Amino acid sequence: RTIVREAKKRKIVLSFVDRERLSHLSETGKHQGVVAFAAAYEYSDIDSMLKLAEEKGEDPFLILLDGIEDPHNLGAIIRSAETAGAHGVIIPKRRAAGLTAVAARASAGALAYMPVHKTVNLAGLIDELKERGVWVFGAEADGTVGLYEADFAGPTAIVIGSEGEGISRLVRQKCDFIVSIPMRGKVNSLNASNAAAVLLFEAVRRRTYGK
Repeated sequence: RTIVREAKKRKIVLSFVDRERLSHLSETGKHQGVVAFAAAYEYSDIDSMLKLAEEKGEDPFLILLDGIEDPHNLGAIIRSAETAGAHGVIIPKRRAAGLTAVAARASAGALAYMPVHKTVNLAGLIDELKERGVWVFGAEADGTVGLYEADFAGPTAIVIGSEGEGISRLVRQKCDFIVSIPMRGKVNSLNASNAAAVLLFEAVRRRTYGK
């Protein structure tokens, strides 16, 4: 009833159909009785992300995704980025998950607030960020600096690699630092979205308290 009331307020056209029709329309099959048709997501640009940081009086804090192919992981990372106060998420145009209905659902609404930029050349974009004073930290198991020693306090971009291959060779070469998360168990890796959350909130701690 709330959805119907708010839709009428905004002059959104409503159509009432049976549940089978909704299941057919829904890409995920999990519609909870409502399906909306909306314009495609409007991608952001780097200038807008950096301007957002400036308006907030904060150093830039960006997340770069190098070949994340699972839309659930993409959505979960966008959710973590939004809750951590990042100013934008950057994804490659090819060989990676896009902003599908599955990714949007996995973001739990965060996609509505988190700017996302799609680039055709992630390595080239890293060069641009470095020229603009942003330090780039790649996340890999064989890092050159430990997570708790990494200085995320200034202008920061964190690169998360693909679920299976990690960060690509060229992108790794472009990073200023390679950061590793300390592992204490028998399994020596985390799911990409879990690793992103750990890195993001260590960066939040460093950026908030400075040590």
